[in-house]
Parts: sequence; structure tokens; C-alpha cells
Amino acid sequence: MNSKYRVVSIFARAALLAGAWAAGAAIAADAPAAAPTATAAAAAPAAARPAAATPSAATPAAATPAASGPAASDANAPPADFKTLDQEVQGLKKDVIDLNKDLFVLEEELLFPANTQVALYVSMDVGTFFALDSVTVKIDNKEVKNYLYTAREADALLKGGVQQIYLGNLKVGKHELVAFFTGKGPVERDYKRGATISFDKGVGAKYLELKITDRVAKHQPEFTIKDWE
Repeated sequence: MNSKYRVVSIFARAALLAGAWAAGAAIAADAPAAAPTATAAAAAPAAARPAAATPSAATPAAATPAASGPAASDANAPPADFKTLDQEVQGLKKDVIDLNKDLFVLEEELLFPANTQVALYVSMDVGTFFALDSVTVKIDNKEVKNYLYTAREADALLKGGVQQIYLGNLKVGKHELVAFFTGKGPVERDYKRGATISFDKGVGAKYLELKITDRVAKHQPEFTIKDWE
């Protein structure tokens, strides 16, 4: 769907949700006020005939069992209007969550359109010769990302996870990417290595992958950059 029409659709949904929230709030505000009005209306005829109320005072025991019957349980049950309102509120909450997802996707499309988008990912297939601490990325000799990993994030990469470390915009043409990897190498020594790649940015989106693997023959980690054309 065109981004322009998606914007219109999302804001239209937001307006409808705002109106529904306002209507729900009005119903919630009016519902408690209705009960006192009905009570006052019922009390008025009773006050108008005090003579008829005098004989009923002689039989209080007969009135007591009636209060404990089914009518009492019905009186304690929540009104149907409140149940309907609660269902509407839950539905509105779900709509708000869906709307937030749509706005996030739309924001990404507007900030990083496909014709200028470049995305960079990190993956690892190691376990013996390198433990990752940080990655620094430069594009055209300008630092665009410096990411420090927690132990949990590094462990997720070791288990096969793939991380999107950078998302940005580049004009069409030739570019150079340099990545520096810092961590613990063989024998727990501080280890820093780099990898570089020159690539052409076309009209469509560009995807690059920073790969860290074990080079068993040399007992060293290997760092490469793959261009997903």
C-alpha cells in the first residue's frame, strides 16, 4: 500500500478510536448517576403514603426472607451495560496495539525508504577462538555504529541468532564499509580485528552481513562481510 494512503488510513483509525474512547467514558460517567435517580423516584411514592407503611412494620419477618432470594443475587450482579463497556474497552486496547505496530512499520518506511535503505546484520558461528565484546562500523570513513554486547546478547548470537546492528540511508553509488570486532581471542587474549568491503548501492535496499566464524586450520577467528545482492 502507498505510504500516503497508509498515513490517511492510520490517522482515520486513530480518530475513530478517540471517538469510541470518549463515548465509553460518557457511558461510564452516566451509568452510576442513573441508580440514585431511580432510588429517589421509588422513595417518593413511599413518602406520599405514610399510613399504608404503618401496618407493614408489624410483619418484619415476612420481608426478611425475600431479601435473601434470587432477587438479591440479581441485584449484586453487574449490569449488562458495564459488561458491554468492558468488552468494548478490551477491543479498543487491541486496536491501539495494532495501530502502534502499523505506526512503527510506517515510521521505518518513511525514515528508511527502500531506494536509499542499507541494513547491516551480525551473525556468529564460533565457540572456541573468539568471544565477542563490541563491534564498530564505519561507512565511507564515518562511524555510524558502535555497539557493546552483553553476555546474554553474545550468547544469543552463538546459538544462531542474527542481529540487525544498523539501519540507515545511502545514496546510489559506490561505498566502503569497515567493521572492527573486539573481544577475547585464543588463550583469553584481548583481540581486535577488522574487515572491509566495497559495494555498489543500487535503487533497491542493500543488505550486508558481518560474519564471525572459527577458522579451525589456523586456530583463529575469521571475520568477513557478505553482500546479499
